[in-house]
Amino acid sequence: MNKQNHPASLLVVATAMCAALYAVGSYATAYIPSPWGFGQFRPAVIIPSLFGVIFGPIPAAIGAAMGTLIADSTKHGTLYMGSLLAAVPGNFIGFYIFGYIVKKKFNWARFISASVITLVIANAIVAFLYVFLFKAIYMQALAFSPDVLTFLSLGLTIYWFVTMLPFILLVTPLLIRAVAQAMPTIVPEEVRVNSLETELPKTSFSLATIVPGVIMFLIGLATTFTQLGAFTASASKLSGTLMIELMYYIGGATLIIIGFIALVKQKMEKP
Repeated sequence: MNKQNHPASLLVVATAMCAALYAVGSYATAYIPSPWGFGQFRPAVIIPSLFGVIFGPIPAAIGAAMGTLIADSTKHGTLYMGSLLAAVPGNFIGFYIFGYIVKKKFNWARFISASVITLVIANAIVAFLYVFLFKAIYMQALAFSPDVLTFLSLGLTIYWFVTMLPFILLVTPLLIRAVAQAMPTIVPEEVRVNSLETELPKTSFSLATIVPGVIMFLIGLATTFTQLGAFTASASKLSGTLMIELMYYIGGATLIIIGFIALVKQKMEKP
């Protein structure tokens, strides 16, 4: 089992650092909205994922929840209820699950699985709570039927997933290795050994990027060439769906290309 008996004082410090770094990182991109008009670009998810691997589920979950609330409230100049009602529980639950999976046993295959599971669950929680609870009920700003609200929630979930996954899979492993080399005494032995002596399994990595990428691209085609486009524009209160279509195409193509590059490298490395 991937255990490291960190002192309670270190876990408190780690939680505070995770919250502070996540808040700063989230605020840095807080003014880059999604194509849906709400929800923001957030590559800073690499921060709680790093802390989840090194320190376990509690620092990652609390740090992510506190960090997102600080960033969102700073952006809006007051306690932001949308963050409190949606982002806080979603981030807490998602990164607790992530930290639990990689804490129980760490290897790169579990890291990839934990990343995908976390982004699906956490982003779905945030999206549905934000659209239904905050926007539609609390703010009464979305007077749509439940099926339209569901569509908006799914669209926001997909956007966050496809924009966050490449950062976690490409950047977080580099950060884990850097910490394992610079501060080996605070890194669990299993994490240290696996991160420094093994590589990410390229087949699992490729599947984790290619499959979502293909799905994203297909949704883009459906938005362009079927009634899904008109439905999307109506649900988003937009005059057109160009930005949303570009998100699907560019995001999907990026994931597919990353996955195929990993497969090509794997074949080239084989004797």
